[in-house]
Amino acid sequence: MTITRYSIKNIHLNMKHYLFIITFLISELGVSLWAQTGTTLTDSILSGGIQRKFRLYKPNSYNGNTAVPLVLNLHGYTSNATQQQFYGNFMPIADTANFLIVHPEGTAPLGSQFWNAGIAGSPNDIAFLNALIDSLMLQYTIDPNAVYSCGMSNGGIMSYYMACLSNSKIAAIASVTGTMFNTWLNVLPGRIVPVMEIHGTADNTVPYTGSTTNNMAPIDTVLKRWRAHNACNSSSLVTNVTNTNTTDGATAINYKFYNANGKAYVEHYKVNNATHTWPGAGINLGVTCMDFNASVEIWRFFRQFKLNQLQITNLPENEKQKNATLIFPNPSSDYIYINLPASNLKEIRICNLEGKIVQSTNTSVIDIRHLENGVYLMSIQTVNGSFNQKIVKTPSH
Repeated sequence: MTITRYSIKNIHLNMKHYLFIITFLISELGVSLWAQTGTTLTDSILSGGIQRKFRLYKPNSYNGNTAVPLVLNLHGYTSNATQQQFYGNFMPIADTANFLIVHPEGTAPLGSQFWNAGIAGSPNDIAFLNALIDSLMLQYTIDPNAVYSCGMSNGGIMSYYMACLSNSKIAAIASVTGTMFNTWLNVLPGRIVPVMEIHGTADNTVPYTGSTTNNMAPIDTVLKRWRAHNACNSSSLVTNVTNTNTTDGATAINYKFYNANGKAYVEHYKVNNATHTWPGAGINLGVTCMDFNASVEIWRFFRQFKLNQLQITNLPENEKQKNATLIFPNPSSDYIYINLPASNLKEIRICNLEGKIVQSTNTSVIDIRHLENGVYLMSIQTVNGSFNQKIVKTPSH
């Protein structure tokens, strides 16, 4: 899938005046608007030949003795990690609930900083985010079953992309003003992935009803797709959010879709009349609903779910086979992802055309950077059987 610069031009124009305001407030007013007691650390890791930056917020309650959750908070298109840290502002919540929150930095191969959710050929942002999670786990005491991803706009889109193609790491995701692209709407993860979507009905940047120009799926379509995948009931528990702020120009309705086991694996806040904004944010960038705080609700949603408690989805046999054989990307210059939980994989062998085994692993993320360019045969053995797939290693850019 490709999206040209022209097709994302409108997102750029709608976002840049918002981002100017955020930058001004952070630089001129400082961080006193956002109560916090922890520490922000800046660092970077090497991924895909690029030094990728990130900001990690560590609450004072973290002591390294007890494993804590990790939340990824991804910025929107043209935005950056600093702006998202203060706009989404999970810091007071992390101080109380004791979790780490990382704000990774995107790249700008298209001219403006973004997350590559299948938008361009490179960089490989799934590889970067997975490597970032692994790196933080080596440095901090993190619960591997409590890693979550959320984001604003393009960051929400990337969180959906992670849900589809990073099964072994992300327990649940949340999107604020994001959606899924139609071209990978039917890419199915191999397990239940709890999903929360928060979206304004007057959002002109990522329209609630979708956009054929920008290949964006309608929010109702996205919710239906995840309800079906997570085996949720078609009916929902509907709650009108109390209109505590009658001057913000917006109201909200909460929808919870429950699985047969009593878990609401899909949740939606439909924010009537709200624009491309984060509900409850301390900065008003448009019609912003102040009747609830998106960050508080996202954490309330995340904390219910652990990766090791999310069962494999009950797909028909033909869907299981289609899902099992999905590898991405192919061809690839650096990493290949197997769209199955690591617990389902027994062994993966990569052989050259002479039949010699050149690599063997049992992980769902495979580093092929050391291989020579060319065609290989991948043999994948799972707990349910085995299959073979040709892969192509291409030159690094």
